[in-house]
Amino acid sequence: MPSRSDITHFGAGPAHIFTDVLEEAAKALLNYNGTGLGIAEHSHRSALAADIINQAKADLATCLDIPDDYEILFMHGGGTGQFSAIVYNFVGAWVARKYKEIFGDIQGDPTEHPELMRELEQAVDGDLKIDYLITGGWSQKASVEGERLLGSEYINIAADARKTNGGKFGTIPDESTWKLSKDAAFVHFCSNETVDGVEFPTFPKSLEPGPDGKGPVVIADMSSNILTREIPVRKFSAIYFGAQKNLGLTGITVVIIKKSFLPPIISQPSARLLRYLALPIPPIILQYETIAKNNSLYNTLSIFNVYVIGQILKKLLQTYHPDKVQAQEAVTNKKAQLIYDAIEASPETYKIIPDKAVRSRINICFRVTKGVDVDAAEKAFLEEATAQGLTGLKGHRSLGGIRASNYNSVSLEGAEKLAGFIRAFATS
Repeated sequence: MPSRSDITHFGAGPAHIFTDVLEEAAKALLNYNGTGLGIAEHSHRSALAADIINQAKADLATCLDIPDDYEILFMHGGGTGQFSAIVYNFVGAWVARKYKEIFGDIQGDPTEHPELMRELEQAVDGDLKIDYLITGGWSQKASVEGERLLGSEYINIAADARKTNGGKFGTIPDESTWKLSKDAAFVHFCSNETVDGVEFPTFPKSLEPGPDGKGPVVIADMSSNILTREIPVRKFSAIYFGAQKNLGLTGITVVIIKKSFLPPIISQPSARLLRYLALPIPPIILQYETIAKNNSLYNTLSIFNVYVIGQILKKLLQTYHPDKVQAQEAVTNKKAQLIYDAIEASPETYKIIPDKAVRSRINICFRVTKGVDVDAAEKAFLEEATAQGLTGLKGHRSLGGIRASNYNSVSLEGAEKLAGFIRAFATS
């Protein structure tokens, strides 16, 4: 049986976790800081838990240079839960802005002002839109959830890669073809498509704020490429990501949100008003206002999971001091280049799935075309790779092929080992 040191795991998630972090976490799970109780046994309402949460937030802010006017939330439900949460919260924020424009400083029951209510209804019916950029399976699922919650009349598919790529994902449509709404509640995109191996190379120019600093409300799913590159945080209204790829264990989702979308600057409309407008009311556990007010402790949060996140952040800060995520980005790019160079060296054996201009540095998707039977060739590739301790390389069930996930916990030596195997398999 192989030992942990014999394995380099390239699985898409849950991903490999640094061994030294797990060793410390195992100790903490039995007896945290000499308290006689494991960390998972301490109350989430304790000062100990609050310290763990606050330190993790501070270290994440340091790693990513998150400005002070952004809040960090730890939530449940994974990235998939955020497909719903962003709709509830940002549609509510859009309604709150429109309400302020129409009602001004009028207080009390809005239904007592029927003319103003009709104007608000007309604004909702005519102007409320959510824009989605569909570049892979996850952004497509996000758009489906938006439509399920609101109805198709409120959803605008501003771009869909399948329409310009023969019905398949693998490209990002040219920005000149995007059909963005004038005043969308938000524009959503997935920064890196884990399944399809497509990554936005830079922040889209179409979504850049103007000289006055104003621009679209931009939300990004960064579940698989967070902490692998610098992020222009100020250009986003919200960023969300599951922890289980680059940050820790399954079970915690992180949301970075601009405070201008939280009280006291803006609050969610009342449930009564949303019902009147036939718009969905957010479950309280998905309401950012509630989570922020309670420092992510509205209900029982897994403090152990937050502790692991904190330990990984400390490791990254120590390893890449003083350049932080910029240094991690350089390592990520080097690992990705090693693997892509090995694949491209044997075009008769391998075919990279996405277009070169947008191929992911994080989820490297390719097919093994050696011989006449692709399935047999890929099966042999996976079996031989596993025998050499290279695991987790099977592609997503919807796409097939091979997928090497180049997360932060994959060492440079691990990437070199995979690149060597790719070259050797091609000549075997």
